[in-house]
Amino acid sequence: MSDRRQILLGRLVAEMRHFKEINHTADRAFQVTGRDMAALLENAARAMQAVDGCPPPTEGSTTREIKVEGIDRETLLVNWLNEILFLEQAHRLVCTDFEIYECKNHYVRGRVETREAERRLTHIKAVTFHNLKIRETLEGLEAEIVMDV
Repeated sequence: MSDRRQILLGRLVAEMRHFKEINHTADRAFQVTGRDMAALLENAARAMQAVDGCPPPTEGSTTREIKVEGIDRETLLVNWLNEILFLEQAHRLVCTDFEIYECKNHYVRGRVETREAERRLTHIKAVTFHNLKIRETLEGLEAEIVMDV
């Protein structure tokens, strides 16, 4: 395994404590946490990648900026994840790293590190609003996210 791959795998394992996959009847779902909205968005993107079983990326990366709006926190979360899915599916990419620069009530701006990928292992069609509710906890925020596959 290359050093770069080991680093990426190490990051993924370190971030896994912020989410867990949960059973869902016909779709895929996971529960995610974050100390604030920006961390919840970043962790949700990492969780989606882990649940999706991303193929190994090819060499070389590109940084892309993503700007997303939403009428509330739940819509912002769904739009953020669906924008990442669009990037991956439309351009045959794997998103490997996420950073939120700016996060307001109805707007998020961040960067996504992308690499070309030969194929996807699973096919998430979309992130849904099914039972989606962002809850405040003692540690920050928590949400359960259902994806249509």
